[in-house]
Amino acid sequence: MKGEISSEFPFEPNFIEIGGSEIHYVDVGAGDPVLFLHGNPTWSYLWRNIIPHLQPEARCIAPDLIGMGKSDKPDIDYTFEEHFGYIERFIDALGLEEITLILHDWGSGIGFYYAHTHPDTVTAIAFLEAIVRPITWEWMPRRFQVSFRLLRTPVVGWVMASVANMFLNQVLPRQTVRELTAEELARYREPYPTIASRKPVRTWPQEVPISGKPDRVHDKVAAYSDWLTESEIPKLCLYAHPGSVLQEEDVEYIERNLANTTMVDLGEGLHYLQEDHPHRIGEEISSWYTSL
Repeated sequence: MKGEISSEFPFEPNFIEIGGSEIHYVDVGAGDPVLFLHGNPTWSYLWRNIIPHLQPEARCIAPDLIGMGKSDKPDIDYTFEEHFGYIERFIDALGLEEITLILHDWGSGIGFYYAHTHPDTVTAIAFLEAIVRPITWEWMPRRFQVSFRLLRTPVVGWVMASVANMFLNQVLPRQTVRELTAEELARYREPYPTIASRKPVRTWPQEVPISGKPDRVHDKVAAYSDWLTESEIPKLCLYAHPGSVLQEEDVEYIERNLANTTMVDLGEGLHYLQEDHPHRIGEEISSWYTSL
């Protein structure tokens, strides 16, 4: 297990109906639940090399967000609120309590907001490349500014995300330090073979709260950001250099402002740290988890 980064997805599929649609999820191990939440444009495949490190200690559950991975693709708008609603009902349907959250990308927005609104259900949170606080255009590095402005431009953004499939063809491989194998890229692209199937992927950039817009998402991120600074819930932040969502300034902010937070420096990395440091991530989360 240690060292080799496997492209295999060795988990039996599980499905549960939520709101008339089926959510696919991994469910292995036994004990208190550890819930892994992915972001854009990934699915539970992202956690394939990390889950085995936690599996001996806990019940590891990794759902695919609605419209993503092997989950159904209903005709909805795929807003933050809709994604959150499906995960909230998923947790209720499985009867999960005493949850430890493992969060990445938009999975962090969903998970942080869930912990903020359900504090009695969540006991600990680990996160990497996470949306910890609202951001502004000024904060964003120029290379990201250009892409996000284009992605949020009508027609142009639709072509970039839907026709060019840039999140699967460019963002994912370029935001991973090592070169992903053909099999790994094929697994990530598999859920999104058509323009129609890419609706969730192209919607997520519109939901990123930048300089207060969209305000409905900004307000939720601001609320859970304040909660993170006040809550004594155990937290684990895994970060890398230079990072993408969590850069040096953000890491310093977390160290200064988030109470009861353990910091782990993974070394070199961009956004998809699970593909560059899966075993280190798994070992660090397992060690932290067993110490709680």
